[in-house]
Amino acid sequence: NSELEDQILIKSDGMPTYNFANVVDDHAMAITHIIRGNEYLSSSPKYTLLYNDFGWDIPSYIHCPQVMKDSQHKLSKRDGDASYQELTEKGYLPAAILNYLALLGWAPKSEQEIFSLEQLISAFDISGISRSPAIFDIKKLNYINAEYIRALTPEQFKKHAMPFIKQAVKRDDIDFDVCCEVLSPRCEYFQDIVERLDFIDRLDDYSLELFVHKKMKTTIESSLYALRQILPIVTELDDFTKDNLHTTLFALIEELEVKNGTILFPLRVALSGKESTPGGGIELAVILGKTESLKRIALAIELLSNAVSVG
Repeated sequence: NSELEDQILIKSDGMPTYNFANVVDDHAMAITHIIRGNEYLSSSPKYTLLYNDFGWDIPSYIHCPQVMKDSQHKLSKRDGDASYQELTEKGYLPAAILNYLALLGWAPKSEQEIFSLEQLISAFDISGISRSPAIFDIKKLNYINAEYIRALTPEQFKKHAMPFIKQAVKRDDIDFDVCCEVLSPRCEYFQDIVERLDFIDRLDDYSLELFVHKKMKTTIESSLYALRQILPIVTELDDFTKDNLHTTLFALIEELEVKNGTILFPLRVALSGKESTPGGGIELAVILGKTESLKRIALAIELLSNAVSVG
């Protein structure tokens, strides 16, 4: 009592203060263990006095380190930091969020990072709780969520992915199974699917410099040559499947005695108009379908031809 200020139990309007109501409520609900943030540690002596005065058993307390946005700022919804609901709306899997949250301020005794709920229950021990604040690392959450996505069956992935695919793709004549197949190993959370597929409904204007790639050793001229070789053989392909396209294009690569990228890289750029895509040229062609693929290849040939002529 000599070290604590007098507590206000009832406010002037007759309502109990939080510290008073909190103790009464926890006792009424027969709470035996309380896990909370360490910002409440300084309030514990006040609660202890109240429990003793009422003659009630004092719950066991565990005070956890705060979760911080950085070394100086706490996570705060008021400041726009993501809530659980917002994370799930962005396409983070609930199990992955739980897995990540368990590792905030707690370290298992092994190097394991991916836990099922049952494994977490078995591995958790309060001795692993850190005394230092935990930093919310979105990159670590993305990594863990990606691992959970990799573990989904194709059917499960498609179920989760389709609402996000439909945000980007309004057409219904594309191969959604192949689309999901190429997205699955590249997806960290489902919301990032949307911007990866913005080329499917429409092909925006793009720079022909995308066809120039130092590692692939492609140029404007070599890309034009490759697409001119691709167009007639793809046009003659009746069964427009991934396997048939693969066989046909790799036969062309062997015939021309060139590296894979010499043919497949210009095809990918022509079909997407993007530097980065969820899948290679063959997968993109199957997703888009034969008619749209031929249209985009022909357009690229026209654009490249004009550039070569001007040059």
